[in-house]
Amino acid sequence: MMTITTRANRSPRSAVVVNPAKVEDAGALRRTVDDALVGAGWPVPRWFETTPADPGAGQTHAAVESGAEVIFVCGGDGTVMSAVSAMVGVDASMAILPAGTGNLLAANLGLSTDLATALEVAVEGGLRRLDVGVVDGQHFAVMAGMGFDAHMLEATSDRAKARIGWPAYVLGAVRHLKDRPMRVTIRIDDEAPIRRRARSVLIANVGRLQGGVRLLRKPRPTTVSSTSRCSRRELCASGPRSAGACSAATAEPRRWRSSKVPGSRSSATGHSHASSTATSSRPPPRCPSR
Repeated sequence: MMTITTRANRSPRSAVVVNPAKVEDAGALRRTVDDALVGAGWPVPRWFETTPADPGAGQTHAAVESGAEVIFVCGGDGTVMSAVSAMVGVDASMAILPAGTGNLLAANLGLSTDLATALEVAVEGGLRRLDVGVVDGQHFAVMAGMGFDAHMLEATSDRAKARIGWPAYVLGAVRHLKDRPMRVTIRIDDEAPIRRRARSVLIANVGRLQGGVRLLRKPRPTTVSSTSRCSRRELCASGPRSAGACSAATAEPRRWRSSKVPGSRSSATGHSHASSTATSSRPPPRCPSR
């Protein structure tokens, strides 16, 4: 069972980091958030808007510096990822107000996309510790990788996401189904390296993708009670016969084996400080951390 602690200060100072490109009516959003927080006895929050040049890290840092104890992040997974990078090791809490295309972190945490419900969850004060991964100094809360997944993201335009939502990623994926696989070498901690051909290598902090598709079964982004299970990330390599088809992958912790999906393998890193590396025989497209 998830251990949830409560916030000591029942009327904390807060700030809202919002991606204006993801909000249809910024004025209505501001009124709804301000009214909900003031009605709960909280001070009026400070507001910070992201920009194309700074998608959230700078604004989140400024919010923390202003004394905010709770940072509301309103946007998609990119905005949340930027905020996470600025909040690692900081004595402040993050509350997600999902407003993006995928909202993968929110979905995997069981958070509602309804604004009023998301605000209610935040105001109630339940806290969970979120463990994150890091690649080349950039933190991620959802997943990071290289190969097919990166091609898919690069081929999916913001215009398509705005028009049709998460199915836009499917259109991006179709364009790269016939891409040649890479030769990759994968190592977890000090274990023996695994060498194979793969179209995609992912390190996942969560298991569900857009549309509720289950990619992996083992990842846990939050720590369960201090006396039991810790968070877990999972590494998946999809092979030549299964472009992106890790949906049925299963694995025992810390061990590699063939899954039910031909050409796919997965491995779970069973403690929060595990280190994973993946190298390719040719420079592969890198998936932006999310």
